[in-house]
Amino acid sequence: MLRFAVTLFAVITSSTCKKFGCLEGDTHKLKPSPEPNMHECTLYSKSSCCYADFTEQLAHSPVIKVNNSYWNRCGQLSKSCEDFTKKVECFYRCSPHAARWIHPNDTAAIQFVPLCQSFCDDWYEACKDDSICVYNWLTDWEWDESGENHCKNTCVPYSEMYTNGTDMCQSMWGQSFKVSESSCLCLQMNEKDMMAMKYLFSESSEESSSISSSEEYACQKRLLKFEKLKREEGEQTR
Repeated sequence: MLRFAVTLFAVITSSTCKKFGCLEGDTHKLKPSPEPNMHECTLYSKSSCCYADFTEQLAHSPVIKVNNSYWNRCGQLSKSCEDFTKKVECFYRCSPHAARWIHPNDTAAIQFVPLCQSFCDDWYEACKDDSICVYNWLTDWEWDESGENHCKNTCVPYSEMYTNGTDMCQSMWGQSFKVSESSCLCLQMNEKDMMAMKYLFSESSEESSSISSSEEYACQKRLLKFEKLKREEGEQTR
């Protein structure tokens, strides 16, 4: 489950690779390309860093394991928790943008991907009554000789393992994710992300780690327009 490679690779030095290539995980392509027959992760079907056959592992519920990583070591995830877990898995495996946040010391990993506070809160709410036995999913499992994960500690509810959505998002996958200060310039793992990407990847935001008020305003304005169009489309299909 979202298991990053343990072996460290050489740091990518080409900015072109970071922007237009994929991570070097065990299921990633070299470059993103269309995958029209995806079983899951369809958000990335037009430009995907994973192959369609990988998504077969996520296409049915309950998901028992992805590659050698079991999702049910503390019992099957609830459908709502599983849905959020799939979204995060799909982003790591399939998003053509994940490599923008490539880890400086591991080309198979991501670091500080900005998630929206609302996404983290909703994810926590969906999983709080499910059980878990590791705080950091990257480091706290016990791995056997066949590469399968096992609990080293007792299973407890998510609500006991993590204080809130922020704690969960910024701890579960080590430094992979961070909660954004912005409510717009952040990812929600849905179709709205393309608008956020436009501003997150602008030259000004790449040169500065801070979020400018103009970028925030432009993003919010664009988001409102998008939501209005979606409402109108919904009304027309009724």
